[in-house]
Amino acid sequence: MNAIVVAIFTMLALSLLRVHVVVSLLVGAIIGGLVGGLGLHQTVEIFTQNVGSNANIALNYALLGSFAVCLSKTALPDALIQGALKVVKKDGDSKKKAYSKVLLVLVILFVSCSSQNLIPIHIAFIPIFIPPLLKVLNELEVDRRLIAVVITFGLVTPYMWVPAGFGKIFHDIIQTNLRENGMLITSQSIVEAMTIPSLGMIVGLCVAAFITYRKPRQYKDNQEMKDKPAEVTYSKLNVVFATLSVITTVVAQLLTDSMIFGALSGVIILIITGCVKFSEADKTITDGMRMMSFIGFVMLSAAGFSAVLRETGHIESLVTSSTAIIGDNKILAATLMLIIGLLITLGIGSSFSTIPIIAAVFVPLCMQLGFSELATIALIGTAGALGDAGSPASDSTLGPTAGLNVDGQHNHIWDTCVPTFLHYNIPLIIFGVIAAITL
Repeated sequence: MNAIVVAIFTMLALSLLRVHVVVSLLVGAIIGGLVGGLGLHQTVEIFTQNVGSNANIALNYALLGSFAVCLSKTALPDALIQGALKVVKKDGDSKKKAYSKVLLVLVILFVSCSSQNLIPIHIAFIPIFIPPLLKVLNELEVDRRLIAVVITFGLVTPYMWVPAGFGKIFHDIIQTNLRENGMLITSQSIVEAMTIPSLGMIVGLCVAAFITYRKPRQYKDNQEMKDKPAEVTYSKLNVVFATLSVITTVVAQLLTDSMIFGALSGVIILIITGCVKFSEADKTITDGMRMMSFIGFVMLSAAGFSAVLRETGHIESLVTSSTAIIGDNKILAATLMLIIGLLITLGIGSSFSTIPIIAAVFVPLCMQLGFSELATIALIGTAGALGDAGSPASDSTLGPTAGLNVDGQHNHIWDTCVPTFLHYNIPLIIFGVIAAITL
């Protein structure tokens, strides 16, 4: 019995039963380690020793949460909400409401996609941009599962296809690992090869928007939303300072290549300008860290979980055992390779880390089966991206949940992971196989 399959399915099953994701990762790691022959003591030791490898990411999210809460104390969220409600609120005008809903979803989609390349801040925009818009989303009766699907699309599809920002990093990883395993390719070939799989993501987004989640869904405004007056007076100077803090955060993150220092710069600007009172700064920052602590703990646990999976050595045996039943059937080979990539990424929560794991075996296998260079790129790139949408431990799902669940009405597994898994991974497998046999 393969330890990778057992560990991942244990983790997913517990998560679907609403067991906390951190507990699910712990139990999955222990069972996977035991099945892989590591023993209880060695499994626990490997897990605990590798938890710290994601500490930097956890600190990123903690400070981003602090910046988001500090920003919520300024006039900027009120200005955003009030401006949006002026567009949305049109008594008796259902057509106006429908247009406003479409416009808001398109804006969120644009911002999400831009966070990967135009302004590469990844999920840093979510705790800043989404919570202030929840009242507007409630007003429009927008299904938050649709917003989760939209944000995840913006976090995944651009790096798959566009060679800029995080996409350049992803493409460089593909190019480097294919070269190290005997296949020389150009960066333009990656764009061409990933076009068809990216179309699968677009299909999934359209299905979610126009079929699955097009119906209205009602949410309750929390007490803070109810207490907030319809018309809020605010200082335009505070809006300027808050906007300045957002720009400073983006610029500092780009200059230092660190979300930690980016968020810290934004917090400092808000305190210096008086948008956040110095006497309240400590509590505000702590509240922000508490808000994002869920992501931090999941990422720390995911690091230990993935270390146990790698240490079992069963990733290689999973690939090897699958190749034994392929023969010369290209469709079966492509499907199995994509499913293996899906399982690995679901477990470790990182498409970027999946590529080096699978390339060493997939490249020789693709050469042996007669896949073209473009088909090989499509298979490895798609196998890496598969699972990023839907993994309980991926920041592509944790980020949307952190923004949409600030009032406790959005479940991480059932409202983010399951919708994104169904709408993206299924089309990715289909379009990935199409790319493999047509390119």
